[in-house]
Amino acid sequence: MKTEKKKQIRVLIADDEVEFTETLGTRLKLRGFETNTVSSGIAALKAIEEVPPDVLVLDLKMPDLNGLEVLAKVKENFPAIEVIILTGHGSFEAGKEGMEQGAFDYIMKPVDLSQLIGKIEEAYLKGKAA
Repeated sequence: MKTEKKKQIRVLIADDEVEFTETLGTRLKLRGFETNTVSSGIAALKAIEEVPPDVLVLDLKMPDLNGLEVLAKVKENFPAIEVIILTGHGSFEAGKEGMEQGAFDYIMKPVDLSQLIGKIEEAYLKGKAA
């Protein structure tokens, strides 16, 4: 009997903290996710056009486009992509604002990997159900 291979969830991580982004990408790959990492909002939008992810993990504070600007463009052009916002700097209000603009959820930095994986899987299932 042929068993169907489980589809890998495609995750794009956009954060200007390059070391954090690469480490998170590696840790997710080790857990079976297909990951791509970028370090700016503009690079995130380009990467999405090339290979749309299932889930975008998006930092709020980036030097070119901030996370809310990227979120608005993603939801306008790729509404099926679920977005999880990463926020540090005690920015509860900005995370809440992101959810009002269509983000799936937000997570405060430092990121708990188990919590993030759970959110990614929930966002993926929501996106597939839509």
